[in-house]
Amino acid sequence: MSRINEEQVRYVANLARLSFDDAAIKKFTTQLDDIIGFAEQLNELDTEGVEPTTHVLDMYNVMRDDVVEPSLPREEALKNAPVQEDGQIKVPLIMEAD
Repeated sequence: MSRINEEQVRYVANLARLSFDDAAIKKFTTQLDDIIGFAEQLNELDTEGVEPTTHVLDMYNVMRDDVVEPSLPREEALKNAPVQEDGQIKVPLIMEAD
């Protein structure tokens, strides 16, 4: 028994603004049905006592401590800036003010 039909594939393709010929629709219908079948196999696994996870690896914070340190002198930070104005890097305007 098929878990997905061509009409559903056409509907999803339309939502995604995609256009496929009949051969592609048939191919995608078969492929999506196979994918759903594989996902359903996961329901057969015994997960009793298995803790839910959000990631397969242990996650930990890799950020360093926020420590105040001296910054570059302004002249050093600006030395490679192509355009400077008032001690700052001047960049092209990307939005016009009303």
